[in-house]
Amino acid sequence: MTDTSLRDRLILVVDDEEKMARFIRLNLEHDGFRVVEAHRGEEAIRVLRDALPDLVILDVMLPDMDGFEVLQLIREISQVPVIMVTAKGEEEDRIRGLELGADDYVTKPFSPRELVSRVRAVLRRTEMASPISKEVVEVDDRLKIDFGRREVWVEGKLVKLRPTEYRLLYHLVQNAGWVLTYDQILAKVWGYEYRDEPHYVRLYVNYLRQKIEKDPANPKYILTERGVGYRFVDFRRQKPSEVSQESTKN
Repeated sequence: MTDTSLRDRLILVVDDEEKMARFIRLNLEHDGFRVVEAHRGEEAIRVLRDALPDLVILDVMLPDMDGFEVLQLIREISQVPVIMVTAKGEEEDRIRGLELGADDYVTKPFSPRELVSRVRAVLRRTEMASPISKEVVEVDDRLKIDFGRREVWVEGKLVKLRPTEYRLLYHLVQNAGWVLTYDQILAKVWGYEYRDEPHYVRLYVNYLRQKIEKDPANPKYILTERGVGYRFVDFRRQKPSEVSQESTKN
C-alpha cells in the first residue's frame, strides 16, 4: 500500500490539552488525514462508536480516567489501531500500553514528522493484515458499501442508513463469515450499558434487512445464528446466493 492510499484516513486524537490536540490535528491534516478530537475518556469512547476512526492517538494522562483504562474499553469494542502518547522516560507506561493492546507509542516531546511517520507505519501494518479496510466493498452485483464515504448502494441506488444502522452494518461486514454474539454486537454498537437489551440487536437487524435484503424474510446477507447472534455472509469466499438457504428468520 502506498502512502497516497492512506490519505483521508480518519484519526481520533484523545488529549485533554487542547493546544496539544490542535498541534497534532494541524500536522495530521497537513499530511492529508482527517481528524476528530476528544478531551476526556468517556468522550473518546462515544466518538469512537460514532465516527469509526481508522486509528486512535491516545494520551496516557486524561482527567476522568487514565489512558490505560480508555485503551481497555477500546479493546472491548474495537480492534482499531492505537498509538499511546507517554511522558519521556516512562518505560513502564510504554510496556503497560503495549501489553494492553496498543500498537505503538510516542514519547513527549515528539516532532510532527515522527508522529506522522508512526501513524503511517501503523496504518500500513494494520490494513495489510486486515481483510477489509475502509474501501469500497462489493458484496455482490446488487450490494456495494463505501466505508470511506459512509455510503450503501443497493441495485445502484443510494440507501440512507441511520447512524446506529450504519455502525451495526460496519461491524457485521468487518467480521464477515464470523458469528458475532448478541453481547459482542451490543458492546460494539451500543455500549455495555445495553448488555441486557438483546432486543435492540434484533430490532436493528430487521431495520437493516428491510433496507439491504431483496427478500428480508429470507435474508442472504445478514444471517441468523439461532440463540447466539448474527453473521454477515463471507462474500470473499462464496457468493451470498450460495448460502441463502443457511439463513433463518429472526
